[in-house]
Amino acid sequence: MNYPAKHTISLGFLLFALWLALSGQLDIMMLSLGLVSVLVIISITHRMDVIDREKYPAHMTVLLFRFWLFLSREIINANIDVLKRIFKPGKNISPQLFELPLTQKTDLLRVIYANAITMTPGTVSVNVNKETITIHSLSIEAARDLCGGRMARAMPEDYEDE
Repeated sequence: MNYPAKHTISLGFLLFALWLALSGQLDIMMLSLGLVSVLVIISITHRMDVIDREKYPAHMTVLLFRFWLFLSREIINANIDVLKRIFKPGKNISPQLFELPLTQKTDLLRVIYANAITMTPGTVSVNVNKETITIHSLSIEAARDLCGGRMARAMPEDYEDE
């Protein structure tokens, strides 16, 4: 199948940046070997026919980076909240199980959203279908925050390749 070149090129840049970050090697010989290894991986992925819009969403790379920054802040804040609830004496948790309507249009975005909720301490995605997501939260405040839709609005929106 023929996929847009931007999927292949962006995957190549991503793999080479990852290789460079993990190896830390900057001499010509090692850079050449890293480039060759990335080219081999790209050719294998083409031969296996696995570079596509769903498996490697190149069209969302910048949007996902912005969401990861948002999610990092949410994870830190939720960790602080959970720690306060653990160390504060008395009954300060109020477990909630609730359904939240999904506004994401693709399966990929639904999975990213469900995983983002689960990555945030104090909340767990229990069930996901096309219309709703069932969530368990440690507190009513966390449930209200999710129902407010701030995380859903921070999610990248899928758009068609141009």
